[in-house]
Amino acid sequence: MTTATSTKGAIQPTAQSNTTYSILFIIGLCHLLNDSIQSVIPAMFPILEKSLGLTFTQLGLIGFCLNMVSSVMQPVVGYYTDKKPIPYALPIGLMSSMLGVLGLAFAPSFSTILISVLFIGLGSAIFHPEGSRVAYMAAGSRRGLAQSIYQVGGNSGQALAPLITAFILVPLGQFGAIWFTGVAGLAVLFLLYIANWYSQKLKAFQTFKKSTVTQTKEPFRLQANVKKAIFIIILLIFARSWYVSAIGNFYAFYAIEKYELSISQSQLYLFTFLVMGAIGTFIGGPLADRFGKRNMIIFSFSAATPLTLMLPFVGNILSLILLALIGLLLMSSFSVTVVYAQELVPGKIGTMSGLTVGLAFGMGAIGSVALGGLIDLFGLTTTMIAVAILPLLGTLALRLPTDTMLGKWQQ
Repeated sequence: MTTATSTKGAIQPTAQSNTTYSILFIIGLCHLLNDSIQSVIPAMFPILEKSLGLTFTQLGLIGFCLNMVSSVMQPVVGYYTDKKPIPYALPIGLMSSMLGVLGLAFAPSFSTILISVLFIGLGSAIFHPEGSRVAYMAAGSRRGLAQSIYQVGGNSGQALAPLITAFILVPLGQFGAIWFTGVAGLAVLFLLYIANWYSQKLKAFQTFKKSTVTQTKEPFRLQANVKKAIFIIILLIFARSWYVSAIGNFYAFYAIEKYELSISQSQLYLFTFLVMGAIGTFIGGPLADRFGKRNMIIFSFSAATPLTLMLPFVGNILSLILLALIGLLLMSSFSVTVVYAQELVPGKIGTMSGLTVGLAFGMGAIGSVALGGLIDLFGLTTTMIAVAILPLLGTLALRLPTDTMLGKWQQ
């Protein structure tokens, strides 16, 4: 057996720690506020296209810039804070987002829009791995539930995009973004409270050093197995993110073309998928606590796959029902994947949170560009049929180590 300790600065809960629900609900609410701010950007696309005369290419670059800054910086922030936790990074991150939203409201040109988006992306990159660490610290023995409470806030914030467009940006225009400086300010106040709790909690948690080994063969086998599991997780995130990107960015156009719906009617399909995805995110964690994280990941993909394969071939009513079920099932593994990755590499909570969540953002950004290109080449129907097979990659989850094996690796 090997003897190992975790990374210096990593936060690990004590064995008898209880679940701190008040902190979980506050950080979940802050996640909702943070991601609702992010959702302002794609929600503003129709407004910016008219107010600044932007092209679709420029709009695509705005979305790409937001997601790539957030995704690339998340594991970087997580890696640094694993070594040196910074409790007050959370409110600082939201202050960056607040400045970005303020810039959006007054931006006179494409270049200033991009600068504003950079501030929002950076704020998101700081918030997500540290927010996930807070959820981990407050989880006690219920890590799946804790991560679900945290992640469902983010998914709920993203689901608000159609409502933000309809009730704020359409009547108020670009200047309507100014209202979200208040949302960011509220989040900063909540996060100051969280940061104070975080600072006090650091004193109650052990400090660990980097993993060291006493034998030569088993550690290398263990490292190889961990790397293999991480590679599988990356493929699963790719499959889920690209499918969600296809639905989130292009299914409304598909519904308009196939079912002859109006723009407003098509938004119902997107809203249904996103809301049910948020519900799936929430219920996945508690189910994983009871039935196992690996089992939940396998179930999420295997149950969603036949429904995604059916979706391109059904009528408008049944497609709405299928979208609801797909969102519920496919997103039920979202928070579970984060917790699984955290336990796969103990002591690297921020790094693994940043990697899994940041990768989801990055894959979604790349997917939106790539899928748009495929639609231009092959058409909406062909592309939607093709992406329906992506959840089949979920069969790779059968090769993941069991929860029992993860527990042995951590000993």
